[in-house]
Amino acid sequence: MARIRPFQALRPREDVASKVAALPYDVYNREEALEEVKKEPLSFLKVDRAETQFPEDFNPYDPQVYQKAKDILQAMTEEGILIREEKPCYYIYELTMNGRAQTGLVGCAAIDDYLNDVIKKHELTREDKEQDRINHVDVCNAQTGPIFLAYRSQARINEVTERVKKEKPLYDFTAVDGVKHIVWIISEERDIEIIATSFAGIESIYIADGHHRTASAVKVGLKRRAENPAYTGEEEFNFFLSVLFPHDQLMILDYNRVVKDLNGLTKAEFLERLSKPFLLEELGDTPYKPNVKGNFGLYLEGTWYKLTAREEIRSADPVEALDVSFLQNHLLKPILQIIDIRTDKRIDFVGGIRGLKELEKRANSDMKCAFSLYPTSIQELFTISDAGLLMPPKSTWFEPKLRSGLFIHELE
Repeated sequence: MARIRPFQALRPREDVASKVAALPYDVYNREEALEEVKKEPLSFLKVDRAETQFPEDFNPYDPQVYQKAKDILQAMTEEGILIREEKPCYYIYELTMNGRAQTGLVGCAAIDDYLNDVIKKHELTREDKEQDRINHVDVCNAQTGPIFLAYRSQARINEVTERVKKEKPLYDFTAVDGVKHIVWIISEERDIEIIATSFAGIESIYIADGHHRTASAVKVGLKRRAENPAYTGEEEFNFFLSVLFPHDQLMILDYNRVVKDLNGLTKAEFLERLSKPFLLEELGDTPYKPNVKGNFGLYLEGTWYKLTAREEIRSADPVEALDVSFLQNHLLKPILQIIDIRTDKRIDFVGGIRGLKELEKRANSDMKCAFSLYPTSIQELFTISDAGLLMPPKSTWFEPKLRSGLFIHELE
């Protein structure tokens, strides 16, 4: 059963919350991160990406970078930009994008639940990406970016959430990207008990986004256990910062593909090869966004095509049945010879938030063709995770992104 407990958050003062809150560290390249910190000196990105405080040619993984992150975090606390909550609490975090709201609960999940597979994963992680966040969390002695978790909706948690949302929020602001952020505190002992016991009755929680941050938080926790053999399991390093969303609040966006060449095929040869796994329909210059599973869009040399997967070769296997898997197994791999999408430089990925125009732009510039996909569903994510299986890379794109800096979980 899941253990999600309240925590004594380090968080920004209300008057500076909108300036401190920053998109996750991994949505920016180094140049973009530097520009963001220049535009907003209070941005928490200067903690999450402390290499922005060094010359451009400085190694972002140098130990001095992690120490700088710790120093900045400490300075923000000493200056009163960040304040420490008086007691352990939960928080409600609502994000609204394009008129659609999703409301999650902020708390700390147990590393033992991750190790025992109560918190389920659906992606592999890369050790190099883990190590960066391990160093960051360990040196800062804090988790600065929340993990995006999902669970099957619970009536009692929803009741508390809806009641508390009628109270005055801690934060209420709209970021420059148009996403509205509202935060409420849950500090009443009765409500805290309801939430804790409700999660204790949940068998499975799912990592929606943040596999590397989760793995890093767990490894820091295990490292601290090894350094403190008399640990009780109640220390803060045994838990990691999370925002948990009920499944009926979430929407997964499409995660599209762009490819650099046709593997030596002419356009006519390529389309002929496609006719075996797909039914093809030429749409001219009308962009095609799939509205049903098994349909794909192809943009090639100024023309859009609708591709429909042939029924006789669709699979009942939960992983093979994913549209991202079908595209990989019946087109990218056999026709374009893109074997490993993790390493092949001929393929790139475009989050659905960027729209079909971005696919056209890429295919008309640095790429040759683009594929639009129907989004993976939250139920598919649950089914695959429950079966202990893994999704292909780049299967899901979640929006809006959780902001870093609104809640910080200190490990001691």
